[in-house]
Amino acid sequence: MSQAARCLIDSFGRHISYLRLSVTDRCDFRCFYCLPKGFKGFAQPESWLSPDEIERVVQVFADLGVSRVRLTGGEPLVRRDCLDIARRIGALPGIDDLSLSTNASHLAEHAPALRQAGVGRINVSLDSLDPARFRAITGGSLGRVLAGLMAAKQAGLAPIKLNMVVLRGINEQEIGAMVEFCLEHGFTLRFIEAMPMGGSGRSAGEHYLDLREVQETLARRYRLEPAVMPGGGPASYVRVADTELRIGFITPISQHFCATCNRVRLSVEGTLYLCLGQRDTLELGPLLRTGADRETLRQVVTEAIRRKPARHEFCEQPGKVVRVMALTGG
Repeated sequence: MSQAARCLIDSFGRHISYLRLSVTDRCDFRCFYCLPKGFKGFAQPESWLSPDEIERVVQVFADLGVSRVRLTGGEPLVRRDCLDIARRIGALPGIDDLSLSTNASHLAEHAPALRQAGVGRINVSLDSLDPARFRAITGGSLGRVLAGLMAAKQAGLAPIKLNMVVLRGINEQEIGAMVEFCLEHGFTLRFIEAMPMGGSGRSAGEHYLDLREVQETLARRYRLEPAVMPGGGPASYVRVADTELRIGFITPISQHFCATCNRVRLSVEGTLYLCLGQRDTLELGPLLRTGADRETLRQVVTEAIRRKPARHEFCEQPGKVVRVMALTGG
């Protein structure tokens, strides 16, 4: 295959090199901005892509120049064969960067095996360092998460990025504590604006906080310098002067980054989402299950990428996307 054919370029000239792969829509936490209370609309396990199907479809993306894959959910580590999936993807030619997004509740028991399977980097959702507040936001145990973080550090997973969704009236008073925690342990910190996806996301939107306010608050306490992090993700970074701490700001609402979007998402059932905030999709699951060959899959993926929208419309049409975040993949 020629070098030109090994590129996914959308109609706006963006090079798609990053696949976020959901291996399950299930999660053992119930973060209120991700899953609505009482939600039961999960995909049935028999509809999930199998490890063989996942391996096939990720190889197709690798053929087309995608070099970065992130395993997401839900919580990927609640899927029993998650490690097998990681090993398969990590061994594929063309995949240079395999990472994982997790709530860390199962990380203590799996961190060494993940490292051996080829996972290099992890992102951990951590919205509070206060056990009671953490339970109110997630329904989970902060102690398990902290144990998982320390196990990941011990196993050599790096960098470890902590993702904090900053919610006005709920956890914004912990911004400084989170910075100090990351300084102490050598983690990277990323603040994220709440997104109005589905009923749960719109509820979280009531607590929306513009991250420019957060950066201004931090600048009064720390000397911040412009910084970069490898990987080409959506965050813009600063570094706390005279330290190794990098702080990222992910601003889908106040300062959207759609012009440089390099990613698509694949759900556990094989639905390719071309934009987090739009409805444009490609159903790959039926094609995989009816024996579509590699060239056919390459063609339909390439054609779909040309339909990738210019940008989301969270601000203009906040009710447009009704699916919950866990069904799309993180």
